[in-house]
Amino acid sequence: MPSHRLAVVGHIEWIRFARVQAVPAPGGIAHASETWEGAGGGGGVAAVQLAKLAGASLFLSALGDDRVAGDARADLASKDVELHAATRSGPTRTALTMIDDQHERTIVTLGDRLHPSAEDPLPWDRLEDADGVLFTAGDAGAVRRARGARVLVATSRVLPILAEADVAIDAIVGSARDPAERYERGALPMPPGVVVRTDGARGGTWESADGRTGRYDPVAPPGPIVDTYGAGDSFEAGLTFGLATGLAIEDAVALATRCGAFAVAGRGPTGGQLRRTD
Repeated sequence: MPSHRLAVVGHIEWIRFARVQAVPAPGGIAHASETWEGAGGGGGVAAVQLAKLAGASLFLSALGDDRVAGDARADLASKDVELHAATRSGPTRTALTMIDDQHERTIVTLGDRLHPSAEDPLPWDRLEDADGVLFTAGDAGAVRRARGARVLVATSRVLPILAEADVAIDAIVGSARDPAERYERGALPMPPGVVVRTDGARGGTWESADGRTGRYDPVAPPGPIVDTYGAGDSFEAGLTFGLATGLAIEDAVALATRCGAFAVAGRGPTGGQLRRTD
């Protein structure tokens, strides 16, 4: 039995990866040297990372009623993720992710993002016993249910939903550079306990509601960079684990940074099944 109970409330996408020399220009064609696929999306990546840290994780989400949904369930189960997903009529969202020679990823999503709602018949009561929950997608009611956990961390990508939920958030993770993931003071009715702003290879900063601030440096990956997909989501999962297990913010951020660094040294969030095409 895991010593800490960690959970994710969020979304799943089935990701097909293609390694290319460069993303093609308009009208061009790129030939993939290898491909792989597996469960991803912000919630899927984080659930796998939490399972690596804690031994298992609980994941509340939503999937379509297609074959891809079954593939996602099987892939996550093989990574010690206990998935409970509401079924939506229609396809599960997929995505094509191209990895170029600079190891950067370019993503094209296909279909609507599916996320859980508080009205879905999911085991929401189990979040009340959780040490930590990471929220990546869902409705305001789902945020309120997630607030039952001792520690609640959320991505800044869902600020309107968090504002509507109007509950205390222990940590918000945003981006120092991406406008879509920027957190500005006053964006939520209640200031979060800590705001972490990531800045890629330059590290990042954090500031707490009581006025403390800090900066963290990047960590070198344990091997050659394979792709950068999921590095930010792995960071968020590492931060959630650290705070939920009682680490000080400095130590929790250091752990999160290592999780992000390890993520770029592997293929996608779950490793996937490699298929060479050359």
